[in-house]
Amino acid sequence: MLVRALLVPAAAYDEDQILGLIQAALRLQSKSRSFFLASGTFPGRLRIDLTILYSFCRVADDLVDTAKTPEEARESIRKLNDFVDLSYQRMTRPAKIAALQEFIEASFPFNAQLALLQLPTHYLPQAPLRDLIKGLESDIKFSETTKSGTANFPIATEADLDTYALRVAGTVAELCLVLVFHHYPSSSSAASAAAKECILKAGRTMGLALQCVNISRDIAVDAGLKRVYLPSEWLADEEDAVEVEDKGIDKDKSKGFTPDAVIRDPADARVEKLRQRMLAKAFQAYEEAKGAIEELPVEARAPMRVAVESYMEIGRVLRKDGGKKGYKVKAGRATVPRGRRFWVAWRALSRG
Repeated sequence: MLVRALLVPAAAYDEDQILGLIQAALRLQSKSRSFFLASGTFPGRLRIDLTILYSFCRVADDLVDTAKTPEEARESIRKLNDFVDLSYQRMTRPAKIAALQEFIEASFPFNAQLALLQLPTHYLPQAPLRDLIKGLESDIKFSETTKSGTANFPIATEADLDTYALRVAGTVAELCLVLVFHHYPSSSSAASAAAKECILKAGRTMGLALQCVNISRDIAVDAGLKRVYLPSEWLADEEDAVEVEDKGIDKDKSKGFTPDAVIRDPADARVEKLRQRMLAKAFQAYEEAKGAIEELPVEARAPMRVAVESYMEIGRVLRKDGGKKGYKVKAGRATVPRGRRFWVAWRALSRG
């Protein structure tokens, strides 16, 4: 294959395809050290498609998060849904291929266009992409106010947290597994439809676990954006634990522990308690789902283990001594030291 590639004349190269891959790889490298390391362990075409999938998800998230107003963010959501419409219409209506490219060029920033154009929707299911967009849309609610004029915090209950996590991360895990099954059909063919569905379900659960780690890591960063993903009902659980004395009353604490209180002081001791609660939830989901990795095609088994373990290691260092040791902080986020990341990856690979 390498010899064949070397014999292809440069004039035959698809420059947009190459540029899109470069952009996707750089996006992955700059945004996720854990997944960038893991990506290097996946084989050939699967690695390419997983990198492109990550690039699309990152671009979609940025389109919403960097919008200047809620209205602009909702316009991005509308365009993303229109993109999905046209992407699946082109499969049965070839005339839509040109329409899709024209729409992308007219509707999205130049540096986002190739991430959309190269998404392999011809072998990805539509439903997880729709749910992913719904998850991104829920982030807009943080920028809006309630009918009473107060700040909006949409993660009111643990059920809300589960819905959000499954939409923004469970869907991505499902799409990754679909790509695995697509690229290794002979290894996957022995598994029944029911067995594959069990693996996909476990993947969605693992996505929830990784998102809970992400939330645990980013509490302070999110507070700076006036976002709190800790369920409000969890915050209320901590209210009764605060003792208000006759003298030296902390007025913020005397009013109860609310999302606004987390935003004012993300270093509050009760936030650390809730971080550990979120991490406990993450590791419970991880334990439920991790066995499914061993049911994957052998070509993807160890690389997927590297991807999961590399990210869960962030959770492990946050759990250690209440998150006081074992990690560095970059841009307000806990990161695992490079040597430890390599050790985790090697250990996951060595299990075969």
